[in-house]
Amino acid sequence: MIVDLNADLGEGCAHDEALLQLVSSANIACGFHAGDAQTMQQSVRWAMKYGVAIGAHPGFPDRENFGRTAMQLPAETVYAQVVYQLGALAAITRAQGGMMVHVKPHGMLYNQAATDAVLADAIARAVYDVDPALRLVGLAGSELIRAGERLGLTTREEVFADRRYQHNGTLVPRSQPDAMIESDELALDQTLAMVQQKKVLSREGVWVPVNADTVCLHGDGEHALTFARRLRAAFNEQAIQVSAG
Repeated sequence: MIVDLNADLGEGCAHDEALLQLVSSANIACGFHAGDAQTMQQSVRWAMKYGVAIGAHPGFPDRENFGRTAMQLPAETVYAQVVYQLGALAAITRAQGGMMVHVKPHGMLYNQAATDAVLADAIARAVYDVDPALRLVGLAGSELIRAGERLGLTTREEVFADRRYQHNGTLVPRSQPDAMIESDELALDQTLAMVQQKKVLSREGVWVPVNADTVCLHGDGEHALTFARRLRAAFNEQAIQVSAG
């Protein structure tokens, strides 16, 4: 069994280089919610050093709240903003001799696109128009995945190791107290169930089917590096290979 393991990087966290030695894909912030030209360049260099797939992590223009503020922007505005961010990282990556291979929206842009078909279509069109060979990463079973498939993009359905799920397959909003799984053991159990059994236990106690092409590790968590090592060890024990594919 093979699964991709990704982390959101270039967001000002302390363990980026160490995390890059444990994951197979990196989603690099493109300057709107976090990051800047120098952090993008450093993240690309580290990703290339450790053989990690390079991806763009575009977000809403919301540095004050780390891209987690809900925004109702016109579809063409979102389209232009995503194209802008992808272009920035693609140019920096090319300048270092690398290649950008995927796109994963960040934060509220990601969450809104999971259920908003118009927003999802704007993002997918931006990705396709920049480079139709790019892979589009979105929440498993989401509108973003469906939008990418309609355009013929290669999609990667994503699950989260440390986030709780609702009965409809969406994530529990971060504004709610039970959004995060604080126990490493519970997070490991949830991840293995999603990867091996293609299901996740919602907070309502209902098993929800999920397709886990890629698992997200949050690099901004207090114990991100420790948990990443434990997850890799658990994957090794279960003969689950980590690869960007």
